[in-house]
Amino acid sequence: MFVAAVIVSALLALATAFSGYGKLTGNPQVVEPLTTKLGVPRRFIPVLGALLLAGAVGTVAGIWWAPIGIAATACFVLYFLGAVITHVRAKDWAGVVPTGLLMVFSAAALTLRLLSA
Repeated sequence: MFVAAVIVSALLALATAFSGYGKLTGNPQVVEPLTTKLGVPRRFIPVLGALLLAGAVGTVAGIWWAPIGIAATACFVLYFLGAVITHVRAKDWAGVVPTGLLMVFSAAALTLRLLSA
């Protein structure tokens, strides 16, 4: 079970680190859909990026120290739940699926981490 938790956690950390990096650097492919389609204020985007990067670091650190990994993945579940809600409210149905998959992936990482702790 621990090996599965490590693999899923590493993949989650990689995905969220890329997303966070795109938000922090102001990559137009990442920032523009958030501001135009979803109505996210531009000033919030670096904060979202920092949260994603911090969560990625916590998820990787959680491989060695379970409590931080559990906390990081639980926060990812909440983060992506909020993202799904944001996509639904904006009627951005194309964005619901990938965001929902990341939420499910986060929940899987959390479950595996809890079972292997």
